[in-house]
Amino acid sequence: MKGFLNLFGENIRISTKSIRANLIRAILTMFIIAFGIMALVGILTAIDAIKTSITQEFTRMGANTFTIESRSMNVQIGNKRYRRRNYDYINYRQAQEFKETYDFPAMVSVWTYATSIATAKYKSNKTDPNLAVIGADENYLATAGYDVEKGRNFTALEVRMNRNFALIGQDVKKDLFGNREDPVNKIISVGSGRYKVIGVLATKGSGMGGGGDRICILPYTNVRQYFSRPRMRYSINISPKDPRLLDAAIGDAEGTFRVVRGLDVVDESDFNITKSDSLANILLENLRFIAIAATLIGIITLFGATVGLMNIMLVSVTERTREIGIRKAIGARSLTIKRQFLFEAIMIGQMGGLAGIILGILAGNVISMIIGTAFIVPWAWIILGFVLCFIVGIISGYFPAQKASRLDPIHALRYE
Repeated sequence: MKGFLNLFGENIRISTKSIRANLIRAILTMFIIAFGIMALVGILTAIDAIKTSITQEFTRMGANTFTIESRSMNVQIGNKRYRRRNYDYINYRQAQEFKETYDFPAMVSVWTYATSIATAKYKSNKTDPNLAVIGADENYLATAGYDVEKGRNFTALEVRMNRNFALIGQDVKKDLFGNREDPVNKIISVGSGRYKVIGVLATKGSGMGGGGDRICILPYTNVRQYFSRPRMRYSINISPKDPRLLDAAIGDAEGTFRVVRGLDVVDESDFNITKSDSLANILLENLRFIAIAATLIGIITLFGATVGLMNIMLVSVTERTREIGIRKAIGARSLTIKRQFLFEAIMIGQMGGLAGIILGILAGNVISMIIGTAFIVPWAWIILGFVLCFIVGIISGYFPAQKASRLDPIHALRYE
């Protein structure tokens, strides 16, 4: 063991001395390796941050929630659209009937979009005309992943009685009331109606679409009256009490709603059932292709670094031919010479890899900071980076090390 440590230390000393003697070339090669590893680790770290953000967003939406919504279908081959089929929209009566007849142990919420271009006013303050107004019932907050920060939610009786109550998001609160005035029990104008604010929603963000914090939720009975339009579409959120029963709840919901829609056994379902994590899975699947592209970019760059490092090592063998002859003359074995050059190539690769990993983590976490997720240390990609750099060192150093070990000491001593 002691002999191995002495040999290891001697190889480090010789490699360090050689790197210092050819510092500029070594640094340039390290930079090439570092760039490849930085591109690989940086992009993959950013992808991990995006995955974390997507997962968090859909967890807040309710991981065990699914939605029944109106369905339309486009039939398209290439750039040509051959026909378009529109199914009947889900109307108020059908949504209400489903809520009353669905007997699975689950929470059911009926809701609809009123508009996405509304303006809310309070005294002389008003929002921009990009306010999302949603009509919902007392269960919507729980099934859509919202929490009430201040005040309270609707009650079922208030929804049935079509009360002029409103729940507002954080952006609406800031625009209308600032940070000092309490919005609860204040009267605001939304569209042509006046509403009493009974609750302020906790911050949700808008990274995955939807109303986010620029939202106003009204009882859907009120929206039906004051924001009415032809063919108003309703959606139904369902959240089973036991997440393990999600698939059973979906099957039961489809059967119940087919009865509500008056479909025969042979008819296809003319509505969509979408799980809350379906979009997340699609996005994560697409990120996989980005990860593959990033890996290919990193590998191509590392291939260039491999060629560059091999070239430097071959030049080093040529310049140190006399040194190799002296070492062999005083008893150094060919295997020892081979190990020294191979160790030098591995050392350059690992130093470049270390710089690339640090830069990659910092670059990737810039994205993490922008989208508001925690600092990520991608241990898997760090290990992969070191392994790739080790492979680069082995490949780059093997042929030059083999050439150095085969030099004839007589001819080497006479070099120059």
